[in-house]
Amino acid sequence: MRACLLPALICTLCNGCAVVTVADAAVTVVATTVKISAAVVSTTVDVAAAGVKAVAGSPDKK
Repeated sequence: MRACLLPALICTLCNGCAVVTVADAAVTVVATTVKISAAVVSTTVDVAAAGVKAVAGSPDKK
């Protein structure tokens, strides 16, 4: 029984490390996706605001 316990324990620990690595990679991908989405939304808002100013005309004269 002891001969089987040690290899089973080692396999369990190795699989746990793999799960943590995969979970870390998934969190990194989600964080990167959120960051890119925020940048795209910010750029879209800036472009839309510039378009509104161009169409409506700005009362400020420089």
